Parts: sequence; C-alpha cells; structure tokens
Amino acid sequence: MKTRFTLLLLALFMGFNVSFAQQDEECMLNLTLMSDYAKSKKFDEAYEPFMKLRNKCPKFNYAIYFYGDRILKDKIERASGAEKVNYINDLMKVWDEGIVNFPNKYTAGDILQDKALLKYDHREALGLNNKQVYDAFDNLYKKEPASFTNPKGLYVYFSTIVDMHDAKEVEVLDVFNKYDDVTDKINQEIDNYTEKLNPLIEKEEDGTELDKKEAQYKRQYENYLENYAKISGSIDSKLGILANCEVLVPLYTRDFEKFKTDAEWLKRAVSRMYNKECTDDALYTKLVKAYDESSPSADTKFFVYNLLMKQGKEKEAKPYLDQSYDLEKDPLKKSRLAMRFGNSLKSQGNYGAARNYYQRSVELNPSNGRAHIEIAQMYAASANNCGDTTFNKRAVFWLAAAEARKAGRVDANLRSYAEGLAANYEGKAPQRSDIFTEGNSGETIRIGCWIGLSVTVPKI
Repeated sequence: MKTRFTLLLLALFMGFNVSFAQQDEECMLNLTLMSDYAKSKKFDEAYEPFMKLRNKCPKFNYAIYFYGDRILKDKIERASGAEKVNYINDLMKVWDEGIVNFPNKYTAGDILQDKALLKYDHREALGLNNKQVYDAFDNLYKKEPASFTNPKGLYVYFSTIVDMHDAKEVEVLDVFNKYDDVTDKINQEIDNYTEKLNPLIEKEEDGTELDKKEAQYKRQYENYLENYAKISGSIDSKLGILANCEVLVPLYTRDFEKFKTDAEWLKRAVSRMYNKECTDDALYTKLVKAYDESSPSADTKFFVYNLLMKQGKEKEAKPYLDQSYDLEKDPLKKSRLAMRFGNSLKSQGNYGAARNYYQRSVELNPSNGRAHIEIAQMYAASANNCGDTTFNKRAVFWLAAAEARKAGRVDANLRSYAEGLAANYEGKAPQRSDIFTEGNSGETIRIGCWIGLSVTVPKI
C-alpha cells in the first residue's frame, strides 16, 4: 500500500513538471513571437502573443510590459471611438500589472505621471474636462512629488489651472499659488541637472576632453535644462496679464492682515511684486518689512537692500547686500543671488561691482552662461568710454566677443544666441585693414576704466 501511494505521488509530481515545462515552452514561444514582431514594429501581429503572455504567464519576463506598452500605444494611435478608449484604459491597466509583477522596474510615481500624461493627450477621446485633467496631475504632485519631473506635465499642470480660472472655476490666488509650486519644482529640477552638468563643464573648460559616456551625459543634462528653460518661459507667458500690479496690489492688500506673519506667503507676495515691478506701491514696503521680520534670510536682506536703494539710501543699503550674500549657503542659490546683485548693480550703472558678482556667480555655477552674456554686454556698452584712441575703443569689442563665446561654451541653451552676439561684436572690432594701418599686429593693448584688462591684437 505504501509503495503504491509513493508511486502515485511520483506520477502526480512528474505530471506537474510536464505541465510546467509545457507552460514554460508556450510562454517562451509567445515571448519570442511578441518580441520579434514588436522589434520590427509589426504591432498588430505582436498583440495576440502579448495578450497570451499577459494572461497565462504575467511574471514570465519584463519584456511583456516593455513591449506591451508600445503595442498598446500603437493601437491607441490607430483606433477611434470606444475602441480607442478601451485601449487607453487597458494601457493603464498594463502599467498597474507591470508594477505588481516587476516592482523593481517601476515606481508608483512614474505610473501616476504616465497616467496623467496619457489622460491629457487623449482628454477628448476620454471626455475629460479641465478639472479632471488637472486632478490627475495634482494627485501626482501631492502623492509623489519627487517623480513629477516631466517638463510637458509640469506645463500642463499649470496651464490647466489658468484655463480653469478663465472659466471662473478657481480664484486668481489659486493660480498664483500653483505658479509658485510649479516654478519651485522646475527650479529644483534645474538645480538637480545643473549639479550633474557642472563637473563636466569644468572638465572641458580645463582643457580635458570628455569620454564618450561623459559626452552622452552632458548632452542629456543639457537637453533637460533646455526643456525646463522653455517651459519656464511658457509658464510665464501663460500667467500673462493675470499677474500685474492692478491685480496684485488689491489681492495682497486684502490678505495682508491674515498672512502678515506667514513667511511663505510673504516671500511669494514680495517676489511677485518685485518681479512685476510693483515696487512703487506702499504695500510693497509693508510686505518687505513684514517678510524680513518674520523670517530673516538672504532673500529678505536683498529685498530690503533694493527698497533702501529706491529711497536713495545707498549707504544704508550696502550692508544688506553683504548680509544677503553671506547668509546664503547653498551654492546654486548663492549663484542666483549673485546674478540678482549683478543685475541690480548693472541697472545702476555700477559695472565694476556688477562684474564682480557675475564672476562670483560663475564660480558657484560654471554652467551659468547668462553671467558671461551680461559681462559681454557691459564691455560692449563701455567701448566708447574705456579706450584712449578710436582703435583701442573698438578693441574693447574683442573682449566682449570672447566673453560671449564663453557663454556659448558653457551653456548649450545660449549657444546660438551667444555665437550671434560674438559675431556682432567682432564685426565692430578692428578689422585686418585697421590693424595693418595701425601697425600693431600681435601687440597687447591695455583697456582702462572699470574694465582694467588687456587684449592682444590678432596677428595678420
């Protein structure tokens, strides 16, 4: 009896093994078919083996979900009506299945971001209104903010709330708050990629060629930064006339008593009033003082400095500029602060001090091409004042051109503009005939006034 029982168990065990082996063989066949078809972009042919794999052996191989994503996206693009909607919903279901069966290949945040973008792209087919699209991105922002990195998604998130305001579904303050949220998020991502890019820029500026992998990473980081720069401009354009002094002053006057000790509210109010040049209003002074009292920081000291300068209290203002710079410890934030100082001093005509801060900004953030552009423009603007002869005045444009070219080298987003600017300056500098007439080929010229630099005349 015992022997018969053992033989029965053995037979059952072997039967299970045969069954599993047959299943593995079938799964492998379907996996091969699906992969081969998908690689050849024959997505219709790939659909059937994909569905068999998904239903019979969902944990067999990650390729089920990798290619399944492409197969269903192709179906969506070529379908219409109810069929299209079914494929859209099925794609979202596949993503959910993927994270269950291969959790190491996905994150919850990535899935939420992909779903939000899919809903936006096919909002008409799905019959979604602005609020439903906005809610999909808002859910991502609230639950998985670290994963919300897609430039297009960030733009849509903000753009949709503006559309909701236009439809009188939200207040203008909601739009401003979301603008600040999205702008802060974009700045975080810019900082992230800038920190990765800077060591590569420094390596190139030191004269060392990047290896193949480094060059690839550099292009990747530059592409992200370019995309974030584009959507920053688009978001500002979308905000448009909503953020003007006629809107901001009454809004912040209304809410001042309620938020006069709320540092975050005050920061956003002061920043927006400053950026929109609403600084002549008495409310701006109130906001700046309250901000500095509630949360003294590098930011608040800068705004106090500008306030005092506007009142003509230059001597009283200067210590606030120094305090502001010293208080900031984060290198990239300090670099942005130095740019602010440079811009402020440049607007006052104090080019020497402005250049000092622009150079500090570059030291802190080597990929900041904008600082080089500002310096180049100051050189060009000073050409008539900083040379003792006509030739030497025009020679200043060589310095301006060289500075502009630096901007193009370190910042891919500015490359085209910087090259055009450099060419323009070189056209204003002495030409071969001028050098021949002057007879100073290869000589060094000292440029005076605030510039205080030398330039070598090209050899002819």
